Amino acid sequence: MDRTPVNLSRSVSAPVLRQWLSDGGEIALLDLREAGQFGEGHPFFAVPLPFSRLELDLGQLVPRRDTRVALVDAADGVAERAATRLASLGYTQVFILEGGAPGWAAAGYVLFQGVNLPSKTFGELVEHAYATPHLSAQDLYTRQQAGEALVLLDGRTFEEHRKMTIPGAVSVPNGELALHWRALVTDATTPVVIHCAGRTRSIIGAQILRSLGIPNPVIALENGTQGWALQGLKLEHGSLRRSTKAFPAQAQDRAAAAREAEAAGVLQLSVMQAQAWLDDGQRTTYVLDVRSAEEFALGSLAGARHAPGGQLLQATDQTIAVRNSRVILLDDEAVRAPVVAAWLRRLGFETAVVEGGVRAGLNLPAQPSSALGPLAPLPEVNHGQLPAWVARQAPLLVDVQPSMAYRKQHARGALWTVRPRLVADVRERGRPDQPVLLFAADAGVARIAAADLVEAGWRDVRWTRLDDWIAAGLRVEATPGLPADGDAIDYLFFVHDRHEGNLDAARQYLAWETGLIAQCEPDELAVFRLPEVKQAH
Repeated sequence: MDRTPVNLSRSVSAPVLRQWLSDGGEIALLDLREAGQFGEGHPFFAVPLPFSRLELDLGQLVPRRDTRVALVDAADGVAERAATRLASLGYTQVFILEGGAPGWAAAGYVLFQGVNLPSKTFGELVEHAYATPHLSAQDLYTRQQAGEALVLLDGRTFEEHRKMTIPGAVSVPNGELALHWRALVTDATTPVVIHCAGRTRSIIGAQILRSLGIPNPVIALENGTQGWALQGLKLEHGSLRRSTKAFPAQAQDRAAAAREAEAAGVLQLSVMQAQAWLDDGQRTTYVLDVRSAEEFALGSLAGARHAPGGQLLQATDQTIAVRNSRVILLDDEAVRAPVVAAWLRRLGFETAVVEGGVRAGLNLPAQPSSALGPLAPLPEVNHGQLPAWVARQAPLLVDVQPSMAYRKQHARGALWTVRPRLVADVRERGRPDQPVLLFAADAGVARIAAADLVEAGWRDVRWTRLDDWIAAGLRVEATPGLPADGDAIDYLFFVHDRHEGNLDAARQYLAWETGLIAQCEPDELAVFRLPEVKQAH
């Protein structure tokens, strides 16, 4: 593997980068800013890869080291730091966007608010292209109160469903609908209503079933749980209803899935053809198992990654970072993978299924779990050791957990920081000969932070978990207003607050979703493969 260091002067202007995004070649546009910064405004095709997680997630997002990579930051030097790390890991085509995200805006290009932009925009386009029928929250409530027969399905993850749902809904993530609908719909006339928290998964879930040609009327609940709350209606919390059993895949379901995949242009590969994709060193191929987490845990094709179908469509940018790459989807019954592949194809990805699915005899390269290998191991101080070690060493306490977790509870006196600011913040509070004790949610995040501190001159850096600190009987505190909102760059308030009873945040979010298409330029909409997309714009 080529280990030539990257030339840090290889910057790219915004106009040239925009051309690259449409030139048909593979490219990963990685936005290194933290989640709050990213969500406040980023290029349409940017993939979120916070600097605080760079080495943890890079290998899975961009598996080929000779992929063209463009880095976006806040014009704060983070991209240069990341480029050095990528070079040390063997990435050979690394470019830095001139002026970062501000430079993109200065060139006259839109910085889009929110997350999962391509998938969210796609949902709005689907509604336009297919005239997906919808039902208001008030209309649904009226039907429920009148005792009308209907099947109400929640197309989100079970975890989201359990937190809040429309009363009476059953959790069936969108990626499972094609396999489970038959077990939930007992006749051909009862309406099926799909809901989510907002708009996208309601629309996509409804359209999945409609495109499969099920006989029942299928309707998307307009604005989901947020629309329900905005009408003053009460949400249900703690629901455990979920579809855990499906009828064995029927021949008609496999036939309908195959027709849907063929209509969308999904390729059906033989094992030999799929292996040829995998052996092509000039292209990136993602191999994704779209089944449930429980099924994946019981076994899959060695080297495949888990990407539940519904969430893959909802948050494609969190799994597939390389534009113009190829994707092979797997299941074990030839229903879910073809259906999800059809919609991924419409989202603009070169997508295929393979004969045999998870049982295909493919030889996949090992999937890198992280790029932490070159980083030195980090000593952990467990709860039994903490009291004596803290008393003896008097370490500087540094918390690199999420800002909202820090607000709720942290070690008394601990400094909260995030990787882009870590070294500067620690220098301001401590000295290199003082031991540092990091609080982190997992060892990977701690190792990344520790590596930066060691590189900056700190000699003794260790880590622990807050649970161990508490178990050791050491003192904790809460600071509801700290870090201040402006400093909590890892948290996007308007996305999260809409689920915490903030109706203004819900209104803002729904207005954001419905306004996405109007913000897009033709080159951003051109990737989608839908009827009459241009007319929708």
